[in-house]
Amino acid sequence: MDASLVPFAADALPDGDAPRRMTGAAAEAAEAARLAALRDLALLDTVESESFDRITRMASRLFGVPIAAVSLTDENRQWFKSHVGTAGREIPREKAPCAEVTAQAGTVVVSDLRQDPRFRDSVLARSGIRFYAGAPLVTRDGHTLGAMCVLDQQPREVSEEERASLRDFAAMVMAQVELEHDYGRRDPLSGLPNRNQFANDLADLARAKAGVPRVLLLVSLFDPSRLQELVSVMGTRCIDDLVRAGSRILKDRLGPGCSAYHVDVVSYAVLLDEAEAGPWTTVMAELSTALAAPVTSNGIPVQMMPAFGVSPFVVGDDAAVDALRTGISAANDARTAGLDSAVYSPASDAANRRRLTLLSDFADALAQPGDLSLLYQPRIDLRTGRQTGAEALLRWRHPTLGDISPAEFVPLLEQTALARPMTEWVLGAALDQQAAWRALGASIAVSVNVSARNLDEADFLPRLAAHLQRRGLPAEGLELELTETALIRNAEQVLVQLEGLRDMGVTIAIDDFGTGYSNFDYLRKLPARAVKLDRSFVSDLGPDPDARPLARAMIGIAHDLGLRVVAEGVENQGTLDVLRTWGCDEVQGYFTGRPMAADALLQAFTD
Repeated sequence: MDASLVPFAADALPDGDAPRRMTGAAAEAAEAARLAALRDLALLDTVESESFDRITRMASRLFGVPIAAVSLTDENRQWFKSHVGTAGREIPREKAPCAEVTAQAGTVVVSDLRQDPRFRDSVLARSGIRFYAGAPLVTRDGHTLGAMCVLDQQPREVSEEERASLRDFAAMVMAQVELEHDYGRRDPLSGLPNRNQFANDLADLARAKAGVPRVLLLVSLFDPSRLQELVSVMGTRCIDDLVRAGSRILKDRLGPGCSAYHVDVVSYAVLLDEAEAGPWTTVMAELSTALAAPVTSNGIPVQMMPAFGVSPFVVGDDAAVDALRTGISAANDARTAGLDSAVYSPASDAANRRRLTLLSDFADALAQPGDLSLLYQPRIDLRTGRQTGAEALLRWRHPTLGDISPAEFVPLLEQTALARPMTEWVLGAALDQQAAWRALGASIAVSVNVSARNLDEADFLPRLAAHLQRRGLPAEGLELELTETALIRNAEQVLVQLEGLRDMGVTIAIDDFGTGYSNFDYLRKLPARAVKLDRSFVSDLGPDPDARPLARAMIGIAHDLGLRVVAEGVENQGTLDVLRTWGCDEVQGYFTGRPMAADALLQAFTD
């Protein structure tokens, strides 16, 4: 079915003049298609919506009647998406005038239900309703969803102008359905409402049922960390196939009390009313079983990897964005722990909130003098014992959270667009300091860490050249440290960037050597001059040279590749002696020099 909906354009049939109806198998097939279209729209059993209620109130006022409704014709009932003047939200479909509107796909007007043999024994007539008028709600594909209807306890007639007005109200209802279905509220691939609609529905629920308990069940079909790998191997069509399969399972398996939303590429939120749907554990178990079946894409079976996040909440107490966020947090916790599901943890959520705060506030820190600063940790030549340079280390003093460890905030920033301004700030501050040292007669080489994202920037080299030129600094005094992971990622583009840096005169060092891919054939091709042996290989070596044979082997391999070796994390004399014995070139660590302010480093350098 085409998800786009428009009001039915055909004029109404005369009152009581029903068209010839299909019978037998044709009628059953048409009704099955109509019900499928109705369910795909996900309108049934949803909360009352102000956008529809506004239309219903207008119709009631214009016709001067106490009752009006947007009535959807389900299999065995008429269900009111919106209603004015009624106590309940549904009546039986049998002998309901709205069912007749659905059957005719045209306007039905009954001046007096008690006098009409079709409806005089209906639930409406027995409850005192005398007048009924309904115009059809019809999709572009010709499926009649139900009726926009007005009712009164008194018999009455309608004019042609009123008939036209009723059709206009039906058109307004369908326009609203179209708006929610096509314009930013429904995912075109899955056919399910999206995050925008989830937020609107939760707001409507808060107006209607504040204080009631609900459960948000976050369904993640696939491990996000492996999603890109899947796309690289099988293409984006595989993701589309997963989405279609997962969406169909949710539509088929979720019953009353459950509303499903497509909230991320391969993630869904299910809003549960446990009083109606049953315990979330039961709903989750059924979905988990259904999602265990492989999805065939391009003839290849792909196994979904569902993980569930469970977030209980009270309607009205939490914003929609918080309910969704805590569900996502729980699903992430499940994947991290290697579990199928996890219930929302306030402790884990607090950590997520802190990460979000850091990401949000770092942009302010870039512009706020004093929040960011650099410390410098000296590097010592093991043969001469003299300082050869220093690594610039970024520090952040948050106005409310205090000092933030770079091990906490730098990896976060490197996953976002903030990686570029962070590197720009560090480069600018480090080169400003290097220029200040040179003005005092000290030529101190500076090392700066660069992320993988920086190497993807087409203008990285000219920006760096401009930094050096602006300060009158030689490129040879700057060393850029890049991790093995960054160098292996997008290897061809990285190699072009590194060759440009080498031609400029900038020194390249491989940071955290030994912890990444260690593709030595590729590393041999890189224009690097040094490697920094990761602290995990050198910490607590002690006096026994055989305690860490891997560290010794890594030093030998680096020397065979023609690279200078800098050992990080040197904490004691024993480690220093072992590294000197093994032929390590330089060391860096708390034992030989803690990170210090620029003035202190200058003093140590000139002593």
